[in-house]
Amino acid sequence: MNQPAPHTLRAVTGDVTAASVRGPALAHEHLVLDLDQRGDGAAVLDPRRHAAAVTAELSALREEFGLSLVVELTCRGMGRDVRALAAIARAAQVAVVAATGWYYEPFHTPEIDACDVEQLTEVLVREIEEGIGTTGIRPGVLGEIGSHGDVPTAPEAKVLRAGARAARATGLSLATHAQLGRGGLAQLELLTGEGLPAHRVSIGHQDLLDDPGVHRELAASGAYVAFDTVGKSSYQSDRTRLRLLLDLMEAGHADRALLSCDISRHGYLLDEGGQGYGHMFRSFLPELRAAGADDDLIDLLTRRNPLRFLTGASVEEN
Repeated sequence: MNQPAPHTLRAVTGDVTAASVRGPALAHEHLVLDLDQRGDGAAVLDPRRHAAAVTAELSALREEFGLSLVVELTCRGMGRDVRALAAIARAAQVAVVAATGWYYEPFHTPEIDACDVEQLTEVLVREIEEGIGTTGIRPGVLGEIGSHGDVPTAPEAKVLRAGARAARATGLSLATHAQLGRGGLAQLELLTGEGLPAHRVSIGHQDLLDDPGVHRELAASGAYVAFDTVGKSSYQSDRTRLRLLLDLMEAGHADRALLSCDISRHGYLLDEGGQGYGHMFRSFLPELRAAGADDDLIDLLTRRNPLRFLTGASVEEN
């Protein structure tokens, strides 16, 4: 298999070295998305309507905070459009990593029922090796591969197994969607049972689960613990997120936390009155600093950790 070189990220506009990522990253975002199951168009980021607003936000964050990287976890069945991602990345001058995989069961595509684990693995490996569709753009991460509930359903388990096998075969890392934070330990057991090392796994939406014991167990295993819905106050308050993050760090696991906002509908965009992609920088990180975080810790959480997750390698602090 043609695996990425050490310390190299596969971005939609070409490979970049980890060393070239000098500023913070957003570890779990959506720039283009279609999760509309109600027909109301709410759970959508349509590039024809919203690309300019998304680009403007990322450009502003690059200029103000040095934003250098976005991990874009829109995968198969979620309205993925990697050509639009490449256009946004070029215009915003921010590296964007695209994803492959399948979301949780309500968004599964027909091939999941029709194929076994090995066939699904082949679908993912083909995209990673040859590119998505006819674009030639290759994913740089698997995700957000999902489940809901405390234990994955049979189709979700099939997809998680295929994702783990594809990750092993191609040298990529894997990010999960754990609905409302539940089921992360079961996801990790399934993924590592397929031979994927825990340090190549990020368990998603753990800031929605008020259970520090689970977070500590995930981190102690070597997996990354994603606090990736920062600012989504209808799900959880940032005060609770901060408490959970501080607890994890006080337990000695600062090197296993990932941060992001998971912007997943146009109503979250700044120009539509939402918190925007910059909420983490403008609101949450200042609160973390007020709680005692210094520049080195902020850099660990927002740059070195996501780079280590994506590459599986350590990243120099300078």
